[in-house]
Amino acid sequence: MKKLLFSLLVALPLISSAGPCLPASALIERDSQYEEALRVGDVPFLQSLLADEYVWVHSLGSQIETRSGLLARLEKPVVYKARSTSDVHVHVQGDTSVVRGVSTTEQWNADGTTWRTNRYQFMRTYVNAGGQCKLLSVQTMNLK
Repeated sequence: MKKLLFSLLVALPLISSAGPCLPASALIERDSQYEEALRVGDVPFLQSLLADEYVWVHSLGSQIETRSGLLARLEKPVVYKARSTSDVHVHVQGDTSVVRGVSTTEQWNADGTTWRTNRYQFMRTYVNAGGQCKLLSVQTMNLK
């Protein structure tokens, strides 16, 4: 009996980390918080969300940004007028979840009164890392 209990105690952390980090609806909410954190430059939130190995491949692969690079850039954020997502889907395989959809950003022009709108297709990969939901990677593509 003691051996069985010991085996269960040893296996419990493995069992608890074998599934997705959050249910789909909660992950979509967390992903919306990520979008808002990017919009306003919420570095503390991003420090807790981003995996150490985080990487963001921007449109056309012209820029690849690491966790430290993104956090440094957001120390002096460009505050967007708005950021929103639509057509969001979650795909789960084991302890990995991929969130995909369309992100729309409205960025102020230099005059401070008008703005421009950009739309991006995105894929974001979340992993269950030791019982915590971490954002591991992002890829965005500009939509015309």
